[in-house]
Amino acid sequence: MIIWLSSYPKSGNTWVRLFLDNLLSPDKEFNINNNVIGQFPLRSHFLNLSDNINNQDEFAKYCIKAQHKLNLENRLKIFKTHNAFWSWEGGKHYFTNEQNTLGVIYIVRDPRNIITSVLNYFHKNNYYDALEFMKENKVLGGNEAEIGLPTIIGSWSNHYKSWKKFKKNLLIIKYENLLKNPVEEFSKIINYLENITDLKFNNKSVLKAIEECTFDNMSNQEDKFGFNDNSKRNKELNKKFFNLGPKNKWQNILDKEIIKEIEEVFKTEMEELGYL
Repeated sequence: MIIWLSSYPKSGNTWVRLFLDNLLSPDKEFNINNNVIGQFPLRSHFLNLSDNINNQDEFAKYCIKAQHKLNLENRLKIFKTHNAFWSWEGGKHYFTNEQNTLGVIYIVRDPRNIITSVLNYFHKNNYYDALEFMKENKVLGGNEAEIGLPTIIGSWSNHYKSWKKFKKNLLIIKYENLLKNPVEEFSKIINYLENITDLKFNNKSVLKAIEECTFDNMSNQEDKFGFNDNSKRNKELNKKFFNLGPKNKWQNILDKEIIKEIEEVFKTEMEELGYL
């Protein structure tokens, strides 16, 4: 069965994954490129299912079949994904289902902070272009040259609303709370995993993983070794994946006009999450 680490892009998913990578590899020295937790989808997940998996319709058609094939191994798998919990062709196909999913850890982040990361990572010209990106029902990937397949992310609001509907063992974690109270918030994740799986962790290992997965440490490792999960284009431009981290504070960065637009566009979800 699969546990998903899901989030809209640039919301802290990688931080949580690296924290769990650290915990699940207690005998290895922590390295941001030594990943126990993979991502979904990859082309290897769709072998012998379709010869045209770059096509969004084909991808949607075979997504659950790929997960079923993975689950034939009959062991716990944790995957990072940026896919929304989408439906396709009027509900004929879904990203996943309860038969293949044990649970979902959903990481959500204030869109006023996401927008600066989107601007940087996706090379937008300005904040208004970045906001359009977040408003649109986007599909990323599907390029032959890329490892990953189509990633159906939707808009920021639709992404959050989609996973909120998935009721089986859903844990919602706010990125801002991870920054403010990392021990408390990461402990929530640990308790969640221990309650629904056979995994057990000791407090010493948890605290060690939190300490080693600070933004400064991850950023320093990227300086030394690079980061495999950074985009090809960012690597070519020598742009870092771990860019601002805790310094990305919308209050100090955004002007009043873009703040107002973000808050108007995402008002309902931001109020629900306590961002407004």
